[in-house]
Amino acid sequence: MAAPTPGDANLSSVELARYLEQRGELSKPWMLQLLRLTKLKEERASMDPQEYMDKLQEAHADLMRLGEFWKGREQEVFGGRYQPSELLEPLPGSAEDR
Repeated sequence: MAAPTPGDANLSSVELARYLEQRGELSKPWMLQLLRLTKLKEERASMDPQEYMDKLQEAHADLMRLGEFWKGREQEVFGGRYQPSELLEPLPGSAEDR
């Protein structure tokens, strides 16, 4: 049997977190979004439908903001080679971040 990967549909959030930790990918925002969506999927049955939709829309908005985060960092993201970005981004959590 093959080792689990982030694309496995039945991977639990605990298994996914363990996988990301073992690979050193917990610092990658797109992987954290994948973990966030996996946890949301697990909690869906115990949530009010409107609360679920609100959280899903919030996660989607955050994910769409990542488009600019990795733009220009393709070598690092897809090739594993770090190259500092020339684009200055707002600090995470600052007023400009949202």
